Amino acid sequence: MIKAGTRLKSQVCDTEVIVVKAGDGLDDLRAGGVPMREIGADADSDAVLDPKLCGGNVMGKRYVDEAGAEVLVTKAGAGTLSVGEVPLNIKEAKPLPASD
Repeated sequence: MIKAGTRLKSQVCDTEVIVVKAGDGLDDLRAGGVPMREIGADADSDAVLDPKLCGGNVMGKRYVDEAGAEVLVTKAGAGTLSVGEVPLNIKEAKPLPASD
């Protein structure tokens, strides 16, 4: 199981993330349709970017799944972040309270 603080990188693009909040779904975290690996781990030589999951991601943004798991993009890349085939969503900022 992936823990908070784990650093992962894509096998098919430049994407790198840090896990902020772990969840069961992150065991199948992917970038560009290919499972992500811990930084320093060897990549599969035959891994290729899935054309359906090449919408990219944004550096500095947090991405969440439906279960509440959260990752922070530390290096942007061409691959869409997903859990399995389900793309992650950018976490929306909470509105500040009114200062009336």
